[in-house]
Amino acid sequence: MINAIFGKKIGMTQIFDENDRVIPVTVIQAEPNKVCQVKTKETDGYEAVQMGFGAVKPKKVNKPMAGHFAKLGTEPTRYLREVRVENASEHSVGDLQTVAAFADVKKVDVTGTSKGKGFAGVMKRYGFAGGPGGHGAHFHRAPGSIGQCATPSRVFKGLRLPGHMGCDTVTVKNLEVVRIDEDQNLILVKGAVPGGKNGIVRVRMA
Repeated sequence: MINAIFGKKIGMTQIFDENDRVIPVTVIQAEPNKVCQVKTKETDGYEAVQMGFGAVKPKKVNKPMAGHFAKLGTEPTRYLREVRVENASEHSVGDLQTVAAFADVKKVDVTGTSKGKGFAGVMKRYGFAGGPGGHGAHFHRAPGSIGQCATPSRVFKGLRLPGHMGCDTVTVKNLEVVRIDEDQNLILVKGAVPGGKNGIVRVRMA
């Protein structure tokens, strides 16, 4: 059994449940994922299936990837991702994974790439309190002291300092599946998921 599907985050909206309560949902469009390659322990050292999704013109596929698809005998796809499975030999090239597999699933884990924030200071990046806001103070948004004096005469590794923020792989767990639309290949999950609009996400059965 393949317990995941890849799709695109369309955006957020809200719907009403049977009790007329508003539920904030994220809409994920998961077109049918095609099994492009089967990896077994005998040939590759682990059990997994390679999923392809997203339409692409054949002329836009580079030669290494075109050769990969030609060897497998499948149509090129824009994206390729792997999903670990217990017994890969149960699946074959050309099998489709659709949102129908999630019809009876109550909770899912959604993995995506968070929005990039660029270079950020410690207050934005880690929630530091900062210094006084008054005009007499000369310490406002700086990180402050970062080490000791002669002992140990260095800065410890892992110190929280300003730097690159965002563009990380983030997983939000146990999101409730509110609705499945098999006609439009949509999964509606309660709450927010990582990334911006049109970002690629993985939806996995919790």
